[in-house]
Amino acid sequence: MDGQISGWSLREFGPADAQHTVLMLPGALASHVFYEDVAAEPALSQVRLVATTLPGYGGTPAPADDSVENYARGAGKLAAMLRADVVVGHSVGANITIEMAAGRGFSGPLVLISPAFSRKDESIAPRILDRLAIVLGHLPFALVLKMIGKMLKGGVPYHRHEALTADLQNNDPRFIRRNMHTVLRYYDRHGNLVPRLCETGQPAWVIFGENDDTKLQVAERRELPTCPKVTLVTIPNTGHMSLSTHPERIAELILAAINAARATESAPG
Repeated sequence: MDGQISGWSLREFGPADAQHTVLMLPGALASHVFYEDVAAEPALSQVRLVATTLPGYGGTPAPADDSVENYARGAGKLAAMLRADVVVGHSVGANITIEMAAGRGFSGPLVLISPAFSRKDESIAPRILDRLAIVLGHLPFALVLKMIGKMLKGGVPYHRHEALTADLQNNDPRFIRRNMHTVLRYYDRHGNLVPRLCETGQPAWVIFGENDDTKLQVAERRELPTCPKVTLVTIPNTGHMSLSTHPERIAELILAAINAARATESAPG
């Protein structure tokens, strides 16, 4: 069902009548284009994959309320409508997925790719740009969009560079400025999101590239493995864009989450 629902753009891959459905949320600036490599993996050919774009990004209309909580409510409604068994989130999309679970908007397995559990985890670039914006407004963000192709070089496969660059450049720097500030304030309100994830009790795979720009603080890295049903995964020789550099590994982990959902369905009671 390609199209739009309540401001959310959708792109569907795989059979519409598949036994399992996976909702996939991309990160800030990105659209469903960033999930194309994962969706093309043969291991997922029999899974219904629905990739969306966060309203306001990828050239879509900006929402009046760009809070993580509001995105999570919208994504939760979308997951219910699609009857999603698993939700996958990348970067800011992973943070929205955590909030979906914490707000009881989704109760199934989670695949969280490069989430930031605190302000200090976040890549330094958004934090610097947020400070510059106090004086310069949206101009630093406009400059970054012009340079984004150079920034992506070496971080994504050569054959995907042009398409991913074009996708990221299809954004309004004014909205980027507003939303980046909103996300940073979300981190500040919670301090550390690890307990928020742990308390859901939901199966979750937390995935980082070995050279990821998003980092875990020492206390967070120590705390995550103690959470019930949370598996911490590091993908060697990659950075923040593991969706494109290691789609086969992401596909494996999505299948693990689907298996967890299947096990829950078949459990007595």
